[in-house]
Amino acid sequence: MQDTSTDVVVVGAGNAAMCAALSARESGASVIVLEWADIENRGGNSAYTAGNIRTVFNGNDDIISLCSDLSEEEIKISDFGTYTQDQFYDDMGRITEYRTDPDMCEALITKSLDTMHWMKDKGVRFLPIYGKQAYKIDGRFVFWGGLVVSAWGGGPGLVDALHEKAEKDGIEVRYETRALKLIHDDDGVHGVRVKQQGGKSYNINARSVVLACGGFESNAEWRTRYLGPGWDLAKVRGTRYNMGDGIAMALEAGARPHGNWSGCHAVGWDYNAPEFGDLAVGDNFQKHSYPWGLMINANGERFVDEGADFRNYTYAKYGRAVLEQPNQMAWQVFDSKIIPMLRDEYRIRQVTKVKANTIEELAAKLEGVDAEAFLREIKEYNAAVTTDVKFDPNVKDGRRTNGLAIDKTNWANTIDEGPFEAYQTTCGVTFSFGGLKINHENGKVLDPADQAIPGLYAAGELVGGLFYNNYPGGTGLMAGSVFGKIAGTAAGKDAVGNA
Repeated sequence: MQDTSTDVVVVGAGNAAMCAALSARESGASVIVLEWADIENRGGNSAYTAGNIRTVFNGNDDIISLCSDLSEEEIKISDFGTYTQDQFYDDMGRITEYRTDPDMCEALITKSLDTMHWMKDKGVRFLPIYGKQAYKIDGRFVFWGGLVVSAWGGGPGLVDALHEKAEKDGIEVRYETRALKLIHDDDGVHGVRVKQQGGKSYNINARSVVLACGGFESNAEWRTRYLGPGWDLAKVRGTRYNMGDGIAMALEAGARPHGNWSGCHAVGWDYNAPEFGDLAVGDNFQKHSYPWGLMINANGERFVDEGADFRNYTYAKYGRAVLEQPNQMAWQVFDSKIIPMLRDEYRIRQVTKVKANTIEELAAKLEGVDAEAFLREIKEYNAAVTTDVKFDPNVKDGRRTNGLAIDKTNWANTIDEGPFEAYQTTCGVTFSFGGLKINHENGKVLDPADQAIPGLYAAGELVGGLFYNNYPGGTGLMAGSVFGKIAGTAAGKDAVGNA
């Protein structure tokens, strides 16, 4: 193709990128979106998620206003609770060990609900997460963990809805087109050098560029360089295209690195999952019912407190813990008391599992595990459980063990009633936490002196500063939406002279 021009170029085509594109178009700018993948694999990591989005809400009415398809009967049997700004602040502080950038955190939280309504106005449909974030008690669904809402159709449904709106708004999406470098000089950024699959490179000149093309988690060399030895062995949960290109282009143009470059979102993932995500399976390679069971390593030993907190607040760091175990693997073990409660992802065809009627039979089937040590571990664990405390999956119930090297502090059920099941997991990396520094008010990329680089904006997973060591579930899509909208609005207004 020949060189071309537009007001705004958005690099990436996932949730953050499309929110940026739609808000830039809303500001009156012409917009071109660049997607390295083909149309069937579009959407970056967003397409591989369950579509769950963490937002502030102050009661049932806020959720009902977002979820227009709820019936009167569904509303009657639902207790959504609340998730106030203070609760969101508390979670972000606690989960990131109070390292989260306070200005970015404030923007994320205070703009979350308004951004959800803006997305709804753009055609995104939402529904409560009945299947995975609520248990039915006395005929009512009670939600837990502050995460209540998902996009219809999960991540793929979210991506499709945003792309459908982009098409209606006249936004051009160029597929199989990789951004190679920023066109920049002392006066700022003026466009992007790109290359279409099988074609020649060319320039797209633009007044503003928004980078929203993900972190570096798909790049094994970068993972090893920044996350550390062994991370080249991790599976990648999502797209193969998040190679760190946007970060590299911005750094070459003078951007400031920011955030937790040695940290990432990493979960327990099926041991035999492919190297990269599979859209046909989506996020179902994850195995997130571990709070109700035990995680056992090759030495036959537990290595974390499985019940330290709700799954939403531990799953993004426990993948690292699994990677650190011998052979980068662990088995999740459950007995018949819990098996009916396992999440849907345990029932897919592509799963690595064993079943047995006795615990001794199970021990013999756990490939790579010291069977005798495993049986000792189970015996010691069962003896340490405080069985007089009632098991309650909707709250941190305090049903715990006492006296173990690593106590389980909630949901400690004995493993003693057959049949038994175990699921083999490894580490699945979702996205990297380190990235670029931006101005939280307008999404402009900053240089080492904290001065804005003219014409350059960023949003999504390549922005650093929000997450450190861990992550509250559902916050990634919310952050992408909030900062995508912020960056797109500013980029569009700057491009058409309405700033």
